[in-house]
Amino acid sequence: MSLRTRSIRRLLAPAFALAAAGAGILAARPAADLAAQEQSPTRRDVAITAREFRFTPDRIEAAQDDLVRLTVRSEDVAYSFNIDEYRVSRRVPAGGSVVIEFRADRSGTFPFYSNLTSDTRHERARGQLIIRAR
Repeated sequence: MSLRTRSIRRLLAPAFALAAAGAGILAARPAADLAAQEQSPTRRDVAITAREFRFTPDRIEAAQDDLVRLTVRSEDVAYSFNIDEYRVSRRVPAGGSVVIEFRADRSGTFPFYSNLTSDTRHERARGQLIIRAR
């Protein structure tokens, strides 16, 4: 082997080693991406109807770290929709709707309710948000 060939090999050896290591990193990346996708939050869409001073459904379930999107629609009078632990407090206009989004970052059972005082029957508009631990 000539001196020139040996010199070229010495110069290129680090580049070949780096390329070989990079190929290993690229081969490992899809598995890492797959694991990240498996742990990414899912989105939980729920439609809630408020009618005759009741919420339907009155029980909502999601998993911890889910992105929860609630669409609350009134079919008669105005309501409020509150989940204290998630600092949710929105007014639902009569015949209208609101969209509420939050990340379910803690597990447990949390009440939701209407706190309007215009009619004592609002006290019946209650339900539970159940967040399962992962």
